[in-house]
Amino acid sequence: MRNLFLALLLSIPGVAAAVTVDEMLDGIDKNLTYDSRESQVRMTVTKNGRTKTYLMHSFGRGAEEMAMEYLEPARDKGTKMLKKSDELWMWLPTVEKTQKLSGHMLRQGMMGSDMSYEDLMEQSKWRDMYSGKVAGEETVDGRNTWKVDLTAKDNTVSYPRRLIWVDQATMIPLKQELYAQSGMLLKVWTMSDIRTIGTRQFPFKMVVEDKLQTGSKTEISFDSVVFAVPLEEEVFTTRWLER
Repeated sequence: MRNLFLALLLSIPGVAAAVTVDEMLDGIDKNLTYDSRESQVRMTVTKNGRTKTYLMHSFGRGAEEMAMEYLEPARDKGTKMLKKSDELWMWLPTVEKTQKLSGHMLRQGMMGSDMSYEDLMEQSKWRDMYSGKVAGEETVDGRNTWKVDLTAKDNTVSYPRRLIWVDQATMIPLKQELYAQSGMLLKVWTMSDIRTIGTRQFPFKMVVEDKLQTGSKTEISFDSVVFAVPLEEEVFTTRWLER
């Protein structure tokens, strides 16, 4: 009788099938993580009513390696970043110097944005980082979502708690609230303009708001993105930074 009731319930339009948190995290990982990726990205930073836009060319390989070069504006052109495992280097063409970033510097805003270096260059799988529970179902921007409360599995994760709203149709976290260990809300991160690329769904627009700074917002939009692309080995070496 119970199985018959569930079958009838799930046949009603708008009622989603029961999905475990691990299945949701697997779905998110399938969409957002990759073996290799090349993209062109625009980052618009708004602070105190003023905006600045950067154009970047980025390369990623797995969870451990990522490289990025700034193309615009002219004053930042040629700036490069390289991430290998938990190490990050930045090449500054104005002083012709490579600087290694570590510790608290990785959690600072990249180029004054609301996204830290860790935010933009983190590619670890969500299922490896978090466990959690479903807190209910809600509508976000007209889409049915699961509201999920996630807790980090260890203290190496940047955000000890994430409250996320997962699109039931695409398995994209349309909205995230990122919290500190103290329970303080640090950032709100939204994803939209979801498009199909091969077998994955991918958000071409992301907005991050720093809740510790009034009127601070960073928008990321993808001009292009290609997955499973062959990349030159040298891109992921420190030689590439000064090339």
